Amino acid sequence: MSTPRELFQKRKARVRTALKKTANGKLRLSVFRSGKHIYAQIIDDAKGVTVVSASTLDKEVRSKVAKSSTVEAATFIGTLVAEKAAKSGVSEVVFDRGGYIYHGRVKALADAARAAGLKF
Repeated sequence: MSTPRELFQKRKARVRTALKKTANGKLRLSVFRSGKHIYAQIIDDAKGVTVVSASTLDKEVRSKVAKSSTVEAATFIGTLVAEKAAKSGVSEVVFDRGGYIYHGRVKALADAARAAGLKF
């Protein structure tokens, strides 16, 4: 029987494999969610570099968000990463949810990034 962590790793690998097939050289918006924080980064897999990143640990975010483990914090991070991406010239990405189910904080981050102008 597989442990929950092993099942998560399988889902994550399955999502990444599907993204690699359909990405066509686009940058990847990767999301990591912990119990207390949420992180988002836009990654250029061809070069192996992080282009833009944002998380609830950033000083500018801490002052504006009361609690970092909420949907509101994830919405703020989604908007922030989309704004930073626009400044660096990135307009289109593929969304990498990792092994997380697309609901709650992950969905809020994605919806906020779309609303702020990022296309995926």
